[in-house]
Amino acid sequence: MKKYLTLSLIAVFWSCSGDDNVEPLPVNFLEAQTLTDVSYGADPEQKIDIYLPRRKNDHSTKVMFFVHGGGWTSGSKEEMTTSLEFAQQIFPDYAFVNISYRLATPESPAYPKQIDDIKAVVAFIKKSDYSVSENYAFLGVSAGAHLSMLYAYGFDPAHHVKAVCSIVGPTDFNDPAYTKNPDSDIIIQYLTSDTSKKFLTKVSPVTYVSRRAAPTIQFMGSADPLVPASQGPRLKAKLDRYGVTNELNMYDAGHEDFSQTNTEEIYTKLGLFFTKYFK
Repeated sequence: MKKYLTLSLIAVFWSCSGDDNVEPLPVNFLEAQTLTDVSYGADPEQKIDIYLPRRKNDHSTKVMFFVHGGGWTSGSKEEMTTSLEFAQQIFPDYAFVNISYRLATPESPAYPKQIDDIKAVVAFIKKSDYSVSENYAFLGVSAGAHLSMLYAYGFDPAHHVKAVCSIVGPTDFNDPAYTKNPDSDIIIQYLTSDTSKKFLTKVSPVTYVSRRAAPTIQFMGSADPLVPASQGPRLKAKLDRYGVTNELNMYDAGHEDFSQTNTEEIYTKLGLFFTKYFK
């Protein structure tokens, strides 16, 4: 996809902007590992790829989770591989976890099973012997951004999530842009068969924002036919109300249909934001 065409150029920028004075590794360190298709549950769709850097054996390595989109009904972790490889160049000392989750069907809606899968992945990493920290960041696209924000704001009581990036993610399903649009009923039904206001409130990330919510950066398209442009401002208003650090970046684009120039800016801003706030 065209949004990935310039990632190598941005990666060069970031690799040149880091600290050239690399400290020698201590005696007690672990070698880098790449673990693919690791099962975190019994279902065949419950798989993750784990990328561990060369790291100190002291549980200090931060972890970034990637969550793919696909309207809750399709997609896989493989769709995030290019973004993840780019992020590895920006943050070579981080561990990365690329998630596939159980997809929704007419008989089995996305909620709550997909948020349960996110919880299961985090618990799996926490209980592992990978020697990584409990400081987490999430990057999600579309439905994956929704799941990332929903988990970070509503299902992380210990507040281990320190930063969230939402790329064209839904934030509030009670937005009139959803509720008054007959076409949106089909989209929402991918997530849940219960479209009552009470339940839509339950599955909306904006519901769970508090003063302890993780710093959040959003990237939205003003002409997105799937996720209304009003979704970004609605979340930003709630985050601002609670004094939560956040950025909203709107582009003249559709659903992930960002120009090359916009793509460069998106990933540069993401790198700056996570560098500053993922602590």
